[in-house]
Amino acid sequence: MTQGKNHEHAKERSKKELILDAAKEFATERITAAEIEQIRRRLIAQTGSEGNTSADYIASVLTDAGRRVMLSTHADTEGRYEEEFHDLLHFSTLEEAEMCLIRLDELYRKFRRERDRAAEERAREVGALGRRRAEMIARNHKVDPAKRAEKEEIAQWFAVWLQTPDVFFDWLEVRKQSPEFQKKFPHAFEDEG
Repeated sequence: MTQGKNHEHAKERSKKELILDAAKEFATERITAAEIEQIRRRLIAQTGSEGNTSADYIASVLTDAGRRVMLSTHADTEGRYEEEFHDLLHFSTLEEAEMCLIRLDELYRKFRRERDRAAEERAREVGALGRRRAEMIARNHKVDPAKRAEKEEIAQWFAVWLQTPDVFFDWLEVRKQSPEFQKKFPHAFEDEG
């Protein structure tokens, strides 16, 4: 099926069907804000501006279908830190991705020190969303191969930070000095060195 036919086929299907199909990819028991955002972006990618849908609508479709939707972490923080998270996930380069992770890590550690579990979990959700956004771009064959490679690398960074935040920045320094990284991204971080 050609790209144009894919787009037409997606338009023929209902928005609810597209949401439910996208949600099938998540093997997790609960759907969080990060997954809902990924579904929302996929709808736009599949159907253009017609696919632009609110997170609340997506959550209601999933809930009606019997999926467990957990938006409570966001609600538990009562928007207290949303200003700090707002625009955090803007990273078009490796350097910007590193700065994003530094800011995210600072927030995560602040919330951990303050024993604010809901805000700490929200920081992790934002990190998971960053990983998914990078993965989505890395898989998009319409994007320039060099940019896709960067996004694949960034997705790996977010994954490592989510798994081992306490050693992430040591790992990142070693990663940036590795021959593989240097060969793949010869012009990244040139001013650091």
